[in-house]
Order: sequence, then structure tokens, then C-alpha cells
Amino acid sequence: MTDFNPNAACVPNGNFFGFPFSLEESPLVLLSVPWDVTTSYRRGASQGPNAILDASIQLDFFDFEIKNAWKSGIWTYPLEESQPIADISSFLRPVAERAIAFQEQRCQELPVGYGETNYSKDLGLVEKGGEKLNEWLQSKCTEFMQQGKKVGIVGGDHSVPLGYLHALASHHEQFGILHLDAHADLRNAYEGFLYSHASIMYNALKITNISKLVQVGVRDVCEEEQRQVADSNGRIVQFPDQNIQNLLAEGHSWASCCTQILATLPAKIYISFDIDALDPSLCPHTGTPVPGGLTFAQARYLLSRIRQSGKEIIGFDLCEVSPDSYNPDNEWDGNVGARILYILSNTLLHAAKQE
Repeated sequence: MTDFNPNAACVPNGNFFGFPFSLEESPLVLLSVPWDVTTSYRRGASQGPNAILDASIQLDFFDFEIKNAWKSGIWTYPLEESQPIADISSFLRPVAERAIAFQEQRCQELPVGYGETNYSKDLGLVEKGGEKLNEWLQSKCTEFMQQGKKVGIVGGDHSVPLGYLHALASHHEQFGILHLDAHADLRNAYEGFLYSHASIMYNALKITNISKLVQVGVRDVCEEEQRQVADSNGRIVQFPDQNIQNLLAEGHSWASCCTQILATLPAKIYISFDIDALDPSLCPHTGTPVPGGLTFAQARYLLSRIRQSGKEIIGFDLCEVSPDSYNPDNEWDGNVGARILYILSNTLLHAAKQE
């Protein structure tokens, strides 16, 4: 602490934001999960944690709403300790790509007879990899939670937080998920992968402790997903991007929209933030970009309202940040991701709990 100057350029030290805090000093642990196996359109999310880490030391830490926000205590689980997960992801990515090519009938890219010999085997390999990821993450998060810490996951594709959600379910009788995303992620084993990035909320809802799923900004969904919403008896609530934009065009304020969102959330919430919830100009290299979405200011305001709401934020994830694979000097995606990560961290750490 005596060597850290928030008004000066940060020195890279392996910690997000270059912060100097130890685990013992920190109520929040940021845990990187460099995983990108089943992304169906464009790879790169496994590089997200490193891109965010690199960009995070360029931030200034003054917060206009929270005094001395940076002093709250954020510890970074060393990124190199997540390397075994990155290695499994690197091994499984081409395996999953073969299976995707087969499903999309791009058989000219596959060995002759692949469907009869290796397709089922490849699906099984990817499923076992997902199980290992979930077990690893559940174990790590449980370890930190038993020390009284809260955890923020830095992904990785959006399949990664499932193990954390299971860990939270063992500590909290009931909680809801605030899900900011362009996609509903309610597909059952999308493209044959049980632990697909497009199936994270389908899998999460198998956890009975999750009482509510509130989705904000969704704008690219299928009929099967919408039937699941309709049949959920109110367990799933959506605020589609189209509905939000219509309200804004008709003269309603974003503040009133946020009031409606907050009214649907239970007392304890987990925030799942897929970066493609934002306008794709803010995250151009994310795996599955979709036109439309929230502005940075709208996302920041919503998180501010949640922080002030009296609800307890029990954890969060930030997923699908992908750097520009063609131009490593373009740090825009990591830059935006680092700022969202800082806001999410402060939202959790400074939430005004109801007495």
C-alpha cells in the first residue's frame, strides 16, 4: 500500500488494475478462466483475461459516486495458476471445431468417415472437458468463499461460470441472476455440446436455488428459448433490447426502465455480464456480436442503481471479451472490458445492503 500511487502510472504486477492488495486484505477475488471451447462463431475469448489484465493498469481509479473506491481490496488469483484450464481449452478447441464442421455439413474439412468414427468421441471429449472445468471452478470458488471472500469470474466464453453457480448454491438458499447479454443462452446442448456457451442459463436453471433469471438486452434468440421463457411461470423475466429501445423512443427514460428491472430482482443477486450485451462498437471482436445493445453509460447506470438498491450482490462474471487477433496493438476490447470489470467490482464491494 505504501508504494502504490493511484495518481501515477501503474506498474504491471500480475494483478488486475495493478492493485497491491493481498488475499488476506481483500474481500473480493478476481479469478481468471481462460476457456474458449464451444464458441460457435468466432474464437478468442480465452485471451480475454489477459487482454483485460493488460489494459486494466491504464485505468484511473477515481469514482464519482464512491469515495476511495480503489481502496476496497481486490486480489487477483494469479493468471498463471489458471494455465491448466487454458491448456485443456487449447486441446479441445480443434476437437469442438471438428464436431461443429460436421453438424454444419462442412464435411470437406473432415477426414473421410468422420461421422461414423469420431464425431461421438469428440462430443464426449468436449463434455468431459466441461466437467473438469466445472469441478475445478466449483472447488476454487468454494475455497475462497469458505475464507469469507466473494469471487468475480473473468472469462473466457460464457460457459465458464457454471461451477461457480453450483458453489454459490451450496452457500445461499435462494438467489437470482441478472443476466446482461445479447443472447438468452437457454439452448439445450447447443450444437451437441452439453456445456455450450449458448447453454449456460439453461444449465444454470437446473440449480433449484436460483429463483429468478432476469435477462436484459437480449436481441438474438430462437423460438425454443422463447417457449422456455413463456413456460417458466415467471422464473425467467426478459427485458429485450427491442422493447427497451421502443420505450426510449417513446419518451420513457432509462431510469424508469432500470426501475422496472430492479423490481423483478430478488434480495440476493448474481450478475452475469456477457460483453456482447453492449453495442458491438464497444466490443467488436467478441465471439458473437449483434447490432444494438446497451451503451456504456446505460450499463454503468444500471449497475449503479443495483448498487444503491439494497440488494446483496453475491458474485459476478464478465465473459466473452476477445482481443483483436489480427492487430495485437488494438486494445479496445480489453480497454472496455477492464472498465466494466472495475465497475462490477465496485458494484459488489459497495452495495448498500438493507438492514
